[in-house]
Amino acid sequence: MNKYSSAQLSALTRLFSAAVFREMAKKGRSGLFCRLLEQTGLLMCASPRSTVGDIFDSAFEILKVEGHRDEYIYRAAISQKVLMGTHSLRTASMLNEFRTGSSKADVVILNGTATVYEIKSERDSLARLANQVENYKRVFAKVNVIASEGHIEGVLEKVPEDVGVMCLSKRYQITTVREAADCPERICPVTVFESLRMAESIEILTAMGVTVPELPNTQRHAAVRELFATLDPAALHVELVRTLKRTRDLSPLGDYIDSLPKSLQAAALSVSVRQSDRSRLLEAIETPLCAAMTWR
Repeated sequence: MNKYSSAQLSALTRLFSAAVFREMAKKGRSGLFCRLLEQTGLLMCASPRSTVGDIFDSAFEILKVEGHRDEYIYRAAISQKVLMGTHSLRTASMLNEFRTGSSKADVVILNGTATVYEIKSERDSLARLANQVENYKRVFAKVNVIASEGHIEGVLEKVPEDVGVMCLSKRYQITTVREAADCPERICPVTVFESLRMAESIEILTAMGVTVPELPNTQRHAAVRELFATLDPAALHVELVRTLKRTRDLSPLGDYIDSLPKSLQAAALSVSVRQSDRSRLLEAIETPLCAAMTWR
């Protein structure tokens, strides 16, 4: 196995950043991509026929190796193997970096229920895990921690038995160490409200038969919060899943996702790109590497 320096691994990781993705979509080129590529060492082994997409695939293969993995690799595994493997974009939706109490949920998949996945890669500490898990229980029926093999023992020690534990194996397979309990009745309606957009909160209340009074914006937040405090947690959870699947629907992205290299599909699911910019992004990814190196 090739040895990569921490600087090279950092550059490889940053190739998959929202900054590179957005720049390609907006301009059809990315100077940041070129600068990072020069730091990775990939240019030395690239084929003369390589495209920008091939470089992303090569970078992904390096980062997939145990010990190199960052959060993006775990997101990609969840999106490929759970969202588009077990489910599909037509039947399930996914949320990234979803505000939950004082934490941000890494990945949430909405299918028949809401399942959160907290990522603990080889590069992560477990110091905040117990607090993160408690925050997630207040919004989601199922809580999972997905970690590297080296973290599994520590995760099992830190989280209660109703929390699922999953492992991303050396072979890049997701295995379940312990199943998560499905407990919608434990969620906190006020915490759910604080996690949502106001329009989503009002949609949920209306669907649950609760009348929302006409109030000025300055008073609406407190009034809707009070209404949420009266809701039954389990009934709220059903409506939360139904509403978020509609408001955060990913099915229109299906063709766009399919046209991207697998290494970039997780980025496309988490970084919002205007429909009018997608063809520019695809053209950038198909650009021959020799032409792309003039982007600097």
